[in-house]
Amino acid sequence: MTTPRLLQKICLITGAAQGIGLATALKFAAEGATVIVCDLKQAGVDEALAQCRALGANAAGFVVDVTQRATVDAAVAQVKAQFGRIDVLVNNAGITQDARLQKMSLEQFDRVIDVNLRGVFHCSQAVVDIMVAQGSGVILNASSVVGLYGNFGQTNYAATKFGVIGFTKTWSRELGPKGIRVNAVAPGFITTPMVTAMPEKVLQGLQAKVPLGRLGTPQEIANVYAFLASDEASYINGTVIEVSGGMSL
Repeated sequence: MTTPRLLQKICLITGAAQGIGLATALKFAAEGATVIVCDLKQAGVDEALAQCRALGANAAGFVVDVTQRATVDAAVAQVKAQFGRIDVLVNNAGITQDARLQKMSLEQFDRVIDVNLRGVFHCSQAVVDIMVAQGSGVILNASSVVGLYGNFGQTNYAATKFGVIGFTKTWSRELGPKGIRVNAVAPGFITTPMVTAMPEKVLQGLQAKVPLGRLGTPQEIANVYAFLASDEASYINGTVIEVSGGMSL
C-alpha cells in the first residue's frame, strides 16, 4: 500500500466549498492531509467539512472573505494555534464578472481585482511568516489559460490571472531560498458551476477547441494541485502548469 502523498500536512484551501476548491479539498483529504476549508458561507464550509471527514480526514473550517484581511488573519492565527504549522496554501478563491471593455463597470473591475488578486496577496502574506519560520511550505496559486492568452469579455479576470502568474514568479524567487515553493496552475475550461452555467452553444464551442474533445473535470485539476503540494514535486518552483487538454495548441 502506498503512503498518502500529503500525510500529516496542514493544507489551507480558499474557495473550498464548490468546484475545483471542493475537489481539491477532497483529494487532499484522500491523500492524508489535514484540510482547512475556507469559504464565504457557513453552510458551504460545513458541507465540505463533512465530505472531507467522511474520507477519514482531519479537517477544520472557517468562514473567510479573502478580500477582508482581518478575517484571513484570524483564520490563519487559529490554524497556527490549533495545528502548530501551515504546510500548504491553495489560493483557489475566485470570481468572474464579465463584460467587454466598453461596457465594463468600475464595480465589475474592482470586485474581480479585489477577490482574485488582492485576495491571493492577503492569504499568501498571512501565511508566509509561518512558513518561513518552519523553513518549509508550498503556495499554489490558481491562474487560468485566460491568464496566459487573454479572453474576449474578461479584461478584469484576465488581468488578475496574469497578475497571479507575476506573484508566482516573484514569490518563488523571494521564498525559494527559505524552503518555500510557489507554483501556479492554469486550468482550461472545467466543468465547474461557473462554467456549466454558460449557454449550451458556448460550451460546445469550447469543447471544439480542445484536442481531447471535452471539458476538464475539477478532479483533474485537484490531482495536479495534490502533486505540486507533495514532496514528489520538491524541485518544481516558479512554474505555471497549464491543464487544459491542449486547448492552446
